[in-house]
Amino acid sequence: MLHIVREGYPFIGFCLALAIVLGLSVNGYVAVIPAVLAIYFMYFFRNPRREIAVDDNHILSPADGTVQDIAELEHDEDDFVQGPCRKVTIFMSVFNVHVNRSPMDGEIKLQKYFCGRFRPAYKDEVGFVNEHHLIGLENDRLRITVKQIAGILARRIVSWVTLEDKLKQGDLYGMIRFGSCLEIVMPADVEVCVKKGEKVTGGQTVIGRLKD
Repeated sequence: MLHIVREGYPFIGFCLALAIVLGLSVNGYVAVIPAVLAIYFMYFFRNPRREIAVDDNHILSPADGTVQDIAELEHDEDDFVQGPCRKVTIFMSVFNVHVNRSPMDGEIKLQKYFCGRFRPAYKDEVGFVNEHHLIGLENDRLRITVKQIAGILARRIVSWVTLEDKLKQGDLYGMIRFGSCLEIVMPADVEVCVKKGEKVTGGQTVIGRLKD
């Protein structure tokens, strides 16, 4: 059974209704376009069931996509992680699963929403100038931040969480419509387990590993 997040229902319903109206009032050929769009929206808003391999030493990918960049930072922009850190940027195309998952167990200690621009997600500065939503997760071992960033097509960031919510590793916490990127910032002493250009899967691919 195909699981679809509720944010997709209006898109799917509108396209199906339009296909029916056009099919009855014009002809079946014209109705094909909205029917195909309805199928695409079912695909885009899919929420596949996944087995989460919970491990306190692992930081899992918060999204499906491709590792676009790995950067060394002196500190994160909000100084939440504190001290030197590493940022992994994941690009999500319009064909990737777009629900986002918590990389680790933790409590949301920071939440910020920035109403910015909608530049292409592959631009280096989009994390600062584009519309974005950031959460800071903390547990008894470390702090990380995860930032959802809107793009030229992604005009809506959806969040299902708020401050002081407690998340389990792999829990769903939001999504981005339609295609963009996501940044995860971890302390510098966390081993990065992915490489630039690598495909990652939300809730399954190990992005970082805590060193002993």
